[in-house]
Amino acid sequence: MAEVNIPAAVADESGVLTGWSEGARRLLGYDGEEVLGRAACDLLAAGDPDEVWRFLAGRQSWNGKVELRHRDGHRVAGALVANRRVQARGVEWLLVWAVVHRVEDVDSLVGWGFEHMPGLLGIFDADLRVVAGNADMERALGLTNDQMRGLRGPECNPDPWGEEFERAMRQVLRSGERQYVDAFVRVPSEAREHAWSIVLAPLRDAAGRTRGVCFAARDTAREHEAQERLLLLNDAGARLGTSLNMTRVAQQLVDVTVPRFADHASVDLFVGVELGNEPPTLAKGGPVTLRRAALRSILEGAPEAGVAPGEVATYPAFSPGAECLATGSPVILAVTDAAIASWKAYDAARVERLRAAGVHSALLAPMRARGKTLGFAAFLRHRRPDPFEDEDLLLAQEITNHAAVCVDNARRYTREHATAETLQRSLLPRSLPDQSAIEIASRYLPAGSAAGVGGDWFDAVPLSGARVALVIGDVVGHGIQASVAMARLRIAMRTLADIDLPPEELLTHLDDVVIPLTTEGGGEGSDAQITGGIAATCLYAVYDPASRRCTFARAGHPPPVVKQPGGTADVLELPVGPPLGIGGLPFESAEVELPEGSLLALYTDGLVQARGGDPDEGLAALCRVLNGPVQSLEAACDAILADLLSEPPDDDIALLLVRTHALGADQVADWDVPCDAAVVAGMRRNASEKLNAWGLEDAAFVTELVVSELITNAIRYGEPPIQFRLIHDHPSLICEVSDASSTSPHLRRARVFDEGGRGLLLVAQFAQRWGTRHARRGKTIWASQDLTHL
Repeated sequence: MAEVNIPAAVADESGVLTGWSEGARRLLGYDGEEVLGRAACDLLAAGDPDEVWRFLAGRQSWNGKVELRHRDGHRVAGALVANRRVQARGVEWLLVWAVVHRVEDVDSLVGWGFEHMPGLLGIFDADLRVVAGNADMERALGLTNDQMRGLRGPECNPDPWGEEFERAMRQVLRSGERQYVDAFVRVPSEAREHAWSIVLAPLRDAAGRTRGVCFAARDTAREHEAQERLLLLNDAGARLGTSLNMTRVAQQLVDVTVPRFADHASVDLFVGVELGNEPPTLAKGGPVTLRRAALRSILEGAPEAGVAPGEVATYPAFSPGAECLATGSPVILAVTDAAIASWKAYDAARVERLRAAGVHSALLAPMRARGKTLGFAAFLRHRRPDPFEDEDLLLAQEITNHAAVCVDNARRYTREHATAETLQRSLLPRSLPDQSAIEIASRYLPAGSAAGVGGDWFDAVPLSGARVALVIGDVVGHGIQASVAMARLRIAMRTLADIDLPPEELLTHLDDVVIPLTTEGGGEGSDAQITGGIAATCLYAVYDPASRRCTFARAGHPPPVVKQPGGTADVLELPVGPPLGIGGLPFESAEVELPEGSLLALYTDGLVQARGGDPDEGLAALCRVLNGPVQSLEAACDAILADLLSEPPDDDIALLLVRTHALGADQVADWDVPCDAAVVAGMRRNASEKLNAWGLEDAAFVTELVVSELITNAIRYGEPPIQFRLIHDHPSLICEVSDASSTSPHLRRARVFDEGGRGLLLVAQFAQRWGTRHARRGKTIWASQDLTHL
């Protein structure tokens, strides 16, 4: 046991003695061998040992009067203190016999303790006049006990807070309760105010009357500063990174640190970082050039700053800024004549500004993120008297590191956003739809960097009835304007394709989209101006694998090349429409039958006019390549580009190769429908028999319902001739009913007692998709079921 002379013993949680001191042996006469392993309660001279231990085991500590039995039989009365404690080996009880310790010169020790107690201690009488103060209070006030005895608090310290202090003491006298006060006070012996934690307690006599006030104050400046640092770090974490703009992030850094941390703060980044570029690799011992991203000072106009936001500054190799960047570590600099002597010879004007502002301490922290140094943040103090310390160094580095990550995120975003703005919106679909009607391959080559990004585009859009729309277009010109126009045009095309317009009508609507862009987009320097705006060409085709016919319409776009099985590649002659954006002129379409396995090439003029070549020669070269053996569409695309391009193109190139497939006779069933409601049952039966033949018996119920509703609607509201067609294009089953009327059906809400009006609602519920498409004469209502679950 640690203190063998004190009468003490140790017992385990069950009350068995496990330790016995020399003092305990002298007190009770037992050697350790005689008592270790016995129950501690066996040493009691009175009481039930088991009951005593049960009472003790339910507590954390206990003290009181007990009688123990000495080894020779006499009783030993005294006070026992029992404390429960948790040790590595388990729970145990420390049992200590209280021994009266006689101390000589008690009054002197108490007096010395008051005199030398850490912190400010003072005693005030009932009139709130000083009776005594300890040595720390004397030093803080600059007064001896004799000098301050009899003075009131405000008379000892003229700080404005003295009146509040005296009011708090009066409250103690009135209430008899302690008062706890946190205050910022400047004592006469110090140059600035700082945090104090103060306790005011009543002094009572033996009768309980309050006779004065005891004052104790502890300097909590360190704790307060630590708390302020944590709050600042928390605020920085909340405020930094709310923007992906580098300048704004840098400004957030200086805003959060001035004036709470520094009187002046600035952020300098390597030139080019603000554009999203990677920071440069630093040359050892060389100067560094940075651009100021943000600045803030408590002084109006920041006169101590030699560089304004947006300006570029070069820091020589010997400067603290260059040192900070080279080492990647923060530095604290006392701004003395000796410290800035070399800088004065380099830039005397900047040194003079620092001196004029009274800058006495500087802290520079590198901005590093993901292993890259982006620049540094500089913090200056000229109004706050205290210099930067090691704790400030850690705080500045923590905040700057967080800001650096945010700046780097903004830098990466700036780079990626710039790329996305000019390129991504003009990128074509990453994958074209997997259609049974066609096999497709594509290529897109942007123009060289000198030309800038253009507006070439292509797409393939699935349509109803297993059909597919093929489109290729070119917004004339280069740059962001052309790319944005292309993006808007492509979105409009997809919207129009979704409502299944015929090709010539779709181009008319696209023309209506482009015409407003001519007034919005004919920007300065654009080479894509027609009537002061932009122009675009487009070729739109719809291929139907059931009829093996393809309908084309073009708006000023180069004609496609078609190679039929066993034939040669030829340019397909189609009606020429005006480019989009002219307005007022019609578009025409042409329908061509394409046998199964036909090869169709759609392209933009950059392919056949590479480097200003003759378009006819380019077309001839394209046909020549297609006339050769075509192992795959992907290989054919590569062969075309390799043959027609000898160097990087000066114009964007888009190429779309399509091989057509047809739906077999065993996939399509057609019936003419007499205009008589009595035939609906027969049409349902025909559909059911065809489904049985296709092995789709599970789809019969839904199909019969859809057939009934669509044919009934056509008989009631349409015009003959009426045709009914089923298409099995795995994994879809498509039901189509055509009639000569151009009136489109629509969903409506049937009332409770209406006998009709629910047909299309049922079709919409049971089919995955349904819609209407118009032809030159009449319309087709279609509904598609998904067979993947069957």
